[in-house]
Amino acid sequence: MTTSEETAYGTAAGPSRRTVMATLGAAGCAAALTACGGSDGKDSSEPAGAAGTALASTSDIPVGGGKIFKDAGVVVTQPTAGSFKAFSNRCTHKGCAVSSVGGGTINCPCHGSKFDVADGSVKGGPAPKPLPTAEITVTGDSIELA
Repeated sequence: MTTSEETAYGTAAGPSRRTVMATLGAAGCAAALTACGGSDGKDSSEPAGAAGTALASTSDIPVGGGKIFKDAGVVVTQPTAGSFKAFSNRCTHKGCAVSSVGGGTINCPCHGSKFDVADGSVKGGPAPKPLPTAEITVTGDSIELA
């Protein structure tokens, strides 16, 4: 093997620095693209939980605020005492999961979109549409997916 072949293709002892760097670069790009994907294969307008899934007690949802149920794919809010609403937990901008409910809005951490706790309408940020509603039932003090 000549010196130029050893430089381009590595040696019997292992791959060349160029080969290692090219492989690491490709793996890094693949990881970055996977992380930036806006979809996990689920329709962001549909909750992930099944009908009848128990979510919370009515006392768990603060008046004027709400609670995020990541596994079920929903946010449950109580805009006024005794009135409960539910929405998808996926922002309509890029599909990020919302991260908090406060100050009368459901908040997305990715680009700052904010949605009204009463009707899911856009209150700020780049989101183009309101959060899709989700169906819940309230029986006594129990909140479940419908």
